[in-house]
Amino acid sequence: MRKKTVRDVDVTGKRVLVRVDYNVPLDQYGRVTDDTRISASLPTLHYLLDHGASLVLMSHLGRPKGKVVEELRLTPVAAVLRDLIGREVRKLDQVVGPEVKRVCLGMEPGEIVLLENLRFDPGETSNAPEFAALLARLGQIYVDDAFGAAHREHASVVGVAKLLPAVAGFLMESEIVALKGLVENPKRPFVTVLGGSKIADKLKVISRFQELVDVILLGGGMTYTIMKSQGLEIGDSLCEENLLGEVAAMMSVRKEKRARICLPRDLVVASEFKPDAESKVVEASRVPAGWMGLDIGPLTIGEYIADIGEAATIFWNGPMGVFEWRRFQGGTMEIGKAVAQADAVTVAGGGDTVAAIEKYELEEGFTHISTGGGASMEFLEGISLPGIEVLTDIAT
Repeated sequence: MRKKTVRDVDVTGKRVLVRVDYNVPLDQYGRVTDDTRISASLPTLHYLLDHGASLVLMSHLGRPKGKVVEELRLTPVAAVLRDLIGREVRKLDQVVGPEVKRVCLGMEPGEIVLLENLRFDPGETSNAPEFAALLARLGQIYVDDAFGAAHREHASVVGVAKLLPAVAGFLMESEIVALKGLVENPKRPFVTVLGGSKIADKLKVISRFQELVDVILLGGGMTYTIMKSQGLEIGDSLCEENLLGEVAAMMSVRKEKRARICLPRDLVVASEFKPDAESKVVEASRVPAGWMGLDIGPLTIGEYIADIGEAATIFWNGPMGVFEWRRFQGGTMEIGKAVAQADAVTVAGGGDTVAAIEKYELEEGFTHISTGGGASMEFLEGISLPGIEVLTDIAT
């Protein structure tokens, strides 16, 4: 059933409470270093403003754990938003309270207020009813455009949505449409590229994808746990020893599943975990003692690119190696370029994946780049996301 969006409600003259995801990186001076998430919210904000609404924006930043942390105030975010949207943005120094209520209830159409960091109040992460009620009083309509927080049962995500008419923003809508397309009716062959450092983060999605996709191309640190579970020598490569049994069980049933799972055939290994460490290419099954895998090798890159070239749908989550270091970026860079150049529906998700796409300037080659790492993976695992489920359905 389709969820209502901002197109389905009349916002003229209304105060609209908008949950955005401005959890952006800051440098040591407190300056925003990547405004992607702020820019992603602009279509929804412009639409609401153009249709006569006033906006009360709310977001979290970092993990202050229910306490005021000066370095995590949203003041620098407000400055960036002001420049991007071309309007004054009034940043408040509190999340809720008498002054916040006075300011918000006195807003005129076209005005924008940004509340302080939601997570300064312990009621946010605990979904405290009284905190959700205080937030809800600030608006007349609730719009959720923070897909990256949709898997969190927090007050600003779930609690408020139960107290006001609750609809999706354009960013939320685009995420739902793109990810549903992957799981409900993907064009085939469907190839997924999974990387990253920890197999614990990918076990459930690999298990689900064994039935959903046609080919799974694996890379990154997580592959070494898989390799060791298969009896291969991984040297000093990263390994989650406590998961070896579970991983071995998952791999033992792969012949019964739809997907063909591909592990690296060769690796770029290093003598130590340093950007300028001595490195060489070895067979993936024979990592020398004292060496560690930090990237996939040229043979693997070539084989993976061949599978990517035949795909009609591609989902990419996770780098193939330590791409932040020049010597070990080859796998991630070449696979990323291949996905971006493919004649296919291309979807990417995850913070490191997005960082790689931006590093190699591949954005235009993707059909959709998800803003939600954990949320997108849980969606693809088949888990119902509370932030989506609570939104109002279109009557049928």
